[in-house]
Amino acid sequence: MSSSPAHDSPRLLALLAALAALGPLSVDMYLPAMPGMMRAFDTDIAHMHLTASAYLWGFAIFHLACGPLADRFGRRPVLIGGTLLFIVASLGCAQSTGVLELAYYRFVQGIGACVGPTLARTIARDVYGPTRAARALSLIAMLMALAPAVAPGLGGVMLRFVPWPSVFLFLAGYAVVIAVLVFRYLPETLPLRQSLHPLAIARNYGELIVHPFFLAVSIAGALVYAGLLAYLTASGFVFIDMLGVPLPWFGLIFLTSVVGYMSGSALSARLASHHRSETVMFAGSSIAVASTVIMLAAYWLLPQSVLALVLPMTLYALALGLVMPHAMAIALRPFAHIAGTASALLGFVQMGLAALVTAMVGELLVDTPLPLILCMLGASALGLVLASWVQWRGAPVEGLPATD
Repeated sequence: MSSSPAHDSPRLLALLAALAALGPLSVDMYLPAMPGMMRAFDTDIAHMHLTASAYLWGFAIFHLACGPLADRFGRRPVLIGGTLLFIVASLGCAQSTGVLELAYYRFVQGIGACVGPTLARTIARDVYGPTRAARALSLIAMLMALAPAVAPGLGGVMLRFVPWPSVFLFLAGYAVVIAVLVFRYLPETLPLRQSLHPLAIARNYGELIVHPFFLAVSIAGALVYAGLLAYLTASGFVFIDMLGVPLPWFGLIFLTSVVGYMSGSALSARLASHHRSETVMFAGSSIAVASTVIMLAAYWLLPQSVLALVLPMTLYALALGLVMPHAMAIALRPFAHIAGTASALLGFVQMGLAALVTAMVGELLVDTPLPLILCMLGASALGLVLASWVQWRGAPVEGLPATD
């Protein structure tokens, strides 16, 4: 490996953002292909949503092993191994001949993809510490937002010229580049090796599970994120099948959300220097609830309007850009000694809730976007309740238990 990049260098932030982008690329690029794949596999919306929720479950479940492995063997070996698994699974997706086979490979793809975002968070916590991690995570999120900006449009353009398996071949190629960059440039940042003994792992997870602020913050951020994932996975059916958006224009729908998310992440980075993370997370959660109320009202007034969904979603994405970096920073703040395990459990909660909400929307979504909007409203409202509790109580600083 070459000499490590400076810890504050833009190169490190860009590489961490590229790692974290592996997750959203895996979801967003195949969104425009879902209606066509549904017809090719002769299946229905619920079964196509199974391919999305299978990915999210694989992504969620492997977090529980990813964190302890990274705390034992280091960040780099786990990153490289997970990325190689992602490549194999992407090739499997490309050759799938049925929806259940695709769901299986999507599950494995989720396992491989989870190492990127999980360990990008962990490395940011290793390098930037408890106070600067919120700003670093906000900048990473801002850079990472380029993935959902490009992915749906790129997927739509590709589908005009090549069949749907090309989307998964592209993802495999992206992962190859990531694996090479990690091997060549990423430094090892593990501060202290942890034991892989089952009792030691159970003790570490137990320390997190009984920590009320960790659970409250993790679930609060996960609920707001689940609303976004539900919107993304339903978007192909809502906009293409229900509202009649032409496939070449589908990618443009996400640009407003991406602008909102990048703006929220940039604002989050600025606010991190002047305001407590608890305050910023509460403000973002409030904005998320307000945006879903606006979306519901706009839908009732203009049920066939694309803008009635797209414009409030811009505000929701801005809210997510405020919530997620600060929720991650608060959750990881007291756990420098088990940052990988803490990041892993945080990711498990985040993706597990997203999988549940996505599956629920897939079951309820038939011929109207209303179930999607109501699920987003319910998730964001619960997130606001938890964020209010955290704001009222105040989270502990590094090294102090929740009761101090």
